[in-house]
Amino acid sequence: MSAGGGREEGAAAAAMLQLLREQPEPQAEESGARRFALCLPPGEEVKEVEETIEEMLIRLDEFCGMTDVIRSDTSQILDETIPLIKAKVVEMNNIYAKIDKLEAFVKMVGRHVSFLEEQVLQAEGNHSTVSHAVRKLLQSAVIPSFKNKHTPSAQHTYDLPKLYRTEDYFPMNYIGTKYQSH
Repeated sequence: MSAGGGREEGAAAAAMLQLLREQPEPQAEESGARRFALCLPPGEEVKEVEETIEEMLIRLDEFCGMTDVIRSDTSQILDETIPLIKAKVVEMNNIYAKIDKLEAFVKMVGRHVSFLEEQVLQAEGNHSTVSHAVRKLLQSAVIPSFKNKHTPSAQHTYDLPKLYRTEDYFPMNYIGTKYQSH
């Protein structure tokens, strides 16, 4: 470059500095930017700094936009979703209580079935030994007319123990409406 070109650039920079110093400072941020601009040499370096600052401002705007979206999503979750979840928790607790009652009912029925099964086996055992003994006795007898006839064994009465009643747990009107609706 020629010495005259350098002087012209220097004079232009000095004139720019003079203009900047004479203008009133409207905001503190602008005054900081002006002071920073005064320190930089004119030319390409200033453009690079301006582009970098502009890029950082764009990214800052994007960041602020994302934080706003996060805030609105959080508000939506707090205002709408959490009450729905709480309602479902109450509903599920009711279902769990019903399941617990059904499990207790199934255990009770299982105990009663086991008890009745034992009594049936005992009755079958008693009946088979008595009828078997009577048959042997009659078959060993010489009277042919008794061989072909079956003698009724002694009638044993069976008293059903006090058990649950299904109707107490599943009323007939409830069962009838359930099956009629399907």
